[in-house]
Amino acid sequence: MIPVKTMLSALLTCLFFLQCAEEPKEEHLDAKMASLITDAKGTAEENWNVSFLLDLSDRINPEKYPNPAMEFYQRDATYIGSIAELFNAHLRTKPIRTWNDKIQIYFDPEPSNGNINTISEELKYHFTRQNASKELLEEFLIRYALNPTKIYDLAIEDGRYVGSDTWGFFKNKVQPYCIDQQHRNILIILTDGYIFHINNKKTEGNRTSFLTPEEVRRKKLTDSSWRDRMEKEDFGFIPVGEGFDALEVLVLNINPSQNSPYEEDVLKAFWTDWFEKMGVKRYEIQRTDLPSNTEKIIKDFFLNHSKN
Repeated sequence: MIPVKTMLSALLTCLFFLQCAEEPKEEHLDAKMASLITDAKGTAEENWNVSFLLDLSDRINPEKYPNPAMEFYQRDATYIGSIAELFNAHLRTKPIRTWNDKIQIYFDPEPSNGNINTISEELKYHFTRQNASKELLEEFLIRYALNPTKIYDLAIEDGRYVGSDTWGFFKNKVQPYCIDQQHRNILIILTDGYIFHINNKKTEGNRTSFLTPEEVRRKKLTDSSWRDRMEKEDFGFIPVGEGFDALEVLVLNINPSQNSPYEEDVLKAFWTDWFEKMGVKRYEIQRTDLPSNTEKIIKDFFLNHSKN
């Protein structure tokens, strides 16, 4: 008969090697990914639920709004790829047995082009210990590097810019689609900061479900008195309720029109007031910039939240 002490020693040895086998390996990584994994160590105890909301309105039209430095839709796609790399680094900090992390892309309204919807379905991932594999992570990174650009290319080719119903998405879809219990819920909104959908124009007093450059001018929020006027007249988005205290929101690619030097401030004030009234846990609203400059903002939002 094998002594109990020997059996326990053998069992502990087996458990040790099984644990080591589960730990994500960092060998053969390029310097950037190795750095991301090192920086993501503090997030290992979290389960992430990351959602993207893409604004496929005419703001992505390179003919109507050209940008010689880098087209706006290309910036979107690069931001998405950067966040996918952070998501991958986060997973690799965790023992596989703890994996329960999700990432997905949404639109509102949904594009009429079925190919866009098919491609977006390929970007829905739920990583668990049951499906964990090196091959799945590689597939995930490849798809998030290529598919977002395909989505924008198809939307531009289609040319049906139906607007962006971000207000309706918060009202009807954020709670069921983007918030899960026991997860860190992060919503990334890629938009120029304006909201408009022809079939969802609501007004309650001076608050609305939409905002366009024309509305900013009509409300006379174009000079240095804009904040006083906004507060006195109670301009803003209509809140869609409360209960968003489990949600973090990162708004990227804000691109104010040239109505006035205060346009960016007005846009950020509308979004800030909206998030505050709905009780959003944490948010940032960032002006459009080249991905090389925005990368640090994204990284800090994801990895330094516990320090805020």
